[in-house]
Amino acid sequence: MAPGKKGILERLDAGEVVIGDGGFVFALEKRGYVKAGPWTPEAAVTHPEAVRQLHREFLRAGSNVMQTFTFYASDDKLENRGQNLKISGAKINEAACDLAREVADEGDAMVAGGVCQTPSYLSCKSETDVKAIFKKQLDVFTKKNVDFLIAEYFEHVEEAVWAVEVMKTSGKPVAASMCIGPEGDMHGVSPGDCAVRLVKAGAAIVGVNCHFDPMTCVKAVKMMKEGVEKAGLKAHYMVQPLAYHTPDCSCQGFIDLPEFPFALEPRIMTRWDMHDYAREAYNVGIRFIGGCCGYEAYHIRAIAEELAPERGVVAPGSEKHGMWGAGLEMHTKPWVRARARRDYWENLAPASGRPKCPSMSTPEGWGVTKGHDALLQHKEATSSQEMKHVLEMQKKSKSSA
Repeated sequence: MAPGKKGILERLDAGEVVIGDGGFVFALEKRGYVKAGPWTPEAAVTHPEAVRQLHREFLRAGSNVMQTFTFYASDDKLENRGQNLKISGAKINEAACDLAREVADEGDAMVAGGVCQTPSYLSCKSETDVKAIFKKQLDVFTKKNVDFLIAEYFEHVEEAVWAVEVMKTSGKPVAASMCIGPEGDMHGVSPGDCAVRLVKAGAAIVGVNCHFDPMTCVKAVKMMKEGVEKAGLKAHYMVQPLAYHTPDCSCQGFIDLPEFPFALEPRIMTRWDMHDYAREAYNVGIRFIGGCCGYEAYHIRAIAEELAPERGVVAPGSEKHGMWGAGLEMHTKPWVRARARRDYWENLAPASGRPKCPSMSTPEGWGVTKGHDALLQHKEATSSQEMKHVLEMQKKSKSSA
């Protein structure tokens, strides 16, 4: 930690609000630096300027945490289903750490090294094999001296516990965030029980990220908090949800929606929705509040603005954003100037502009998870026979919906 900066636990122990960053994978896919499908972060090596700029946008918006762009940066994922990047996981992880540190040092931000779920776990590899994958990433984070660690985006608490156990050996604070909703993990373990297992494994911060909209994620973290307190344990809590409305999602979350991943834009949340989310998260006792897929800097800025009274600081990015649209008082059109007030934006029901579209979808819900043949991963490219099989499964799923 740079001289004068407080660590993550020092901040949370003091009751401070820590603002996370947004979803690098989706943001950089839209900008042309990440391929949808593998979702791997080689841009940290091939296009560092793009990763650096996104870090800076989130920092300016109010983020206190620069997460290393290491989502899916394990070697087994980098080599999965025909991907042949010729860039090692170690090189990507090192480059991502350097970029996060460079930008964090430009403001009051910490660097968090992150790991996530692995193809090896879905393919039923052993605990030893899966932990070895996490250890390779941890070795880089230790070498680069990140400030704390995050095990995020885990659908199965068993794998999340393995990740925490490995990361705990570093001696650095560990946060654990699962991509689950109120129904629990993919094997039916409740949010409360997931949190208890993670805290017992060594996580000082627990919560959820991705897969569901903010209010659904806040509900799941509230259930985690209740479970931890009932067990007589202590922890801090975090939430980094989607920036999409997902009232129609089932246990698997937004990846079951037919719009995933290329037609989710009609579901995007407004900056005003983020004010509501930030306040609700704060009210239930969550103090590490950020975002995941779909988040842009303006979403994070809205979180920072809503919680500015509690934080005692205004983000630099708010210099160009009048609170609740106050800047519209300078607009040339009088009807737009009339919108420069809080009650207008708080009470607005935004139209989609799509008269022939439904308000909700029917999730596909194939019901497959770890142990199912369709989830076994391999280095070879997906074959035409495999594609024929998944199309048959899709047809069967839709006919039974």
